[in-house]
Amino acid sequence: MGVTAGTALITALGDDVDRLTAAEPDVRADADDSVHQMRVATRRLRSVLRSYKTLLQRDPVTAANIELKWLADLLGVARDAEVRADRFVTLLDEQAADLSTDDLATATARLVTAERARYESAHADILTALDADRYRALHDLLIRWRTAPPLRSSRAAAPAAGFFGFVLHRDQERVEALIRTEPTVSPADRVELLHDIRKSAKRLRYSCEAAEGVLGEQATALGSRAKRLQTVLGDHRDAVESREAILERAAAAEAAGEPTEIYHRLAAVEQSAADRELDRYPVAARALSTGKPQ
Repeated sequence: MGVTAGTALITALGDDVDRLTAAEPDVRADADDSVHQMRVATRRLRSVLRSYKTLLQRDPVTAANIELKWLADLLGVARDAEVRADRFVTLLDEQAADLSTDDLATATARLVTAERARYESAHADILTALDADRYRALHDLLIRWRTAPPLRSSRAAAPAAGFFGFVLHRDQERVEALIRTEPTVSPADRVELLHDIRKSAKRLRYSCEAAEGVLGEQATALGSRAKRLQTVLGDHRDAVESREAILERAAAAEAAGEPTEIYHRLAAVEQSAADRELDRYPVAARALSTGKPQ
């Protein structure tokens, strides 16, 4: 008999738990990119637990996903501020030659300095959480699940290849259904639907990565296409959210009697960036379904 679905899932979960626990010391030390790495590990775990949930007992997995979402959201506040600060630095550097020293300093304070302060506050909240009972209970649970997750014994005994292949097919179908819906929605709803497509592509990517040890190149190739779609729509979302944040700061600057031209210039740059990613989206979406390089 070949590898069972339960055994393969234990391996995948173990890798993700290791990623999460390995990131914790770096987060405590505020090492570069550490919050991002821990957030990704947390999201991977949630995604795998959701995609392969029929192998697992429902109640403990539901409870664990609630705690993982709490941790991911906590890390997300810091990570989002970190990303915006870095993005704003780049945008301002590109415009610096055309700005007065005073205008650059004011815009930097409202954009970069404010986001870095948000990051510092959010990172402090993370450290408090990592030292609290709630995180420690989650950590200890995941360590136990690393080798002994709450499997449903009858389903876990199924052959791994067939079960993992079914999961990838189902997750791919979910993304493709959303892609087919996208042309039918209003422009006002399109941004959020694209965000949903991105999240669904990310779930597919992670389920593929969990299946690589079982399905090999089949999972790797599909995961690569899902990652490409996720990246295109993630870059689009980053530009959209950056533009919105810049316009919010423009309104605050205007209320304070400060010049606002720079904010509107930066917002236009981000609109162009969002448009470029939208131009790449149809090709990435088609590649997910066809499997052909574009």
